[in-house]
Amino acid sequence: MKGLIAATYAPMHHDTSINLEVIPQYAEFLKGNGVKGAFINGSTGDFASLSVAERKQITSAWGENKSSDLFIVDHVGHTSLNEAKELARNAADKVDGIAALAPYYFRLSNIDKLVEYCKEVAACAPNIPFYYYHIPVLTGANFNMVEFLELATPQIPNLAGIKFTNNNLVDYKYSKELNNGSANILFGFDEIFLASLPFGAEGWVGSTYNHLAPLYLAIVEAFNKNDNKLAADLQQKSMKFVDVLNAKGGFNGAAKSFMKALGVDLGPSRFPHTTLTKAQIEEAKTELDTLGITPYFSQSKQA
Repeated sequence: MKGLIAATYAPMHHDTSINLEVIPQYAEFLKGNGVKGAFINGSTGDFASLSVAERKQITSAWGENKSSDLFIVDHVGHTSLNEAKELARNAADKVDGIAALAPYYFRLSNIDKLVEYCKEVAACAPNIPFYYYHIPVLTGANFNMVEFLELATPQIPNLAGIKFTNNNLVDYKYSKELNNGSANILFGFDEIFLASLPFGAEGWVGSTYNHLAPLYLAIVEAFNKNDNKLAADLQQKSMKFVDVLNAKGGFNGAAKSFMKALGVDLGPSRFPHTTLTKAQIEEAKTELDTLGITPYFSQSKQA
């Protein structure tokens, strides 16, 4: 699993019920902009605000839209180990891989507990790859990922790698190099995408790949041509995109709302995230155009 992997939003009707009908269009939108995979039911997808039944519905709908040019990874993590295992069993015959973040309310006290948790979840979908979703700023599970791989690899046969959403580039590099690069370490910090390239990154998971896939592909191209100034300038546009939408009441909700401006209406966000008004979306478009970001927007064929 390589390339840009979009962390997808949970599409909703105006009453915030799940809108599965838009997922085929959403999948085509991602593929049309060079995105290679969808990471569903994650933080961007507001998994913590969804019921287990809703998460299963989303898994089934995306599973029907996987293809040779769009793979699907389903996040199945939960504060309840039993629920996480149930979600993993549900996903086992529907998607291309699963991932799980650490329990984040009763937090894990040591790395052995993390390995135990991942082992039990992964065993419920033994025939597809399992990824540990490392996002310590939200889970509090701030463990060393090299140590995790050393402990977990012998115990979890289908451990494929890590979704590495942390700005600790030292740990990222060492994790990527461990055992001659045997683990697939997917970089998950959009605003420092460029920093992953000298370390040989080949796969990335992020929310802004929904909106700006052409920009990130341009960063890779500039880096490969040794045009470091252009690559850095493009990365700054990514940062500014996050800043502009974050100022509208919080990035998660604002960025989901902004998808409507790109031709994919994913509906409102659930509490506590903000849903932008039409006027706020237009205001954001104007600000982003002034910053020179508009040419790098992902495009919808139906826009």
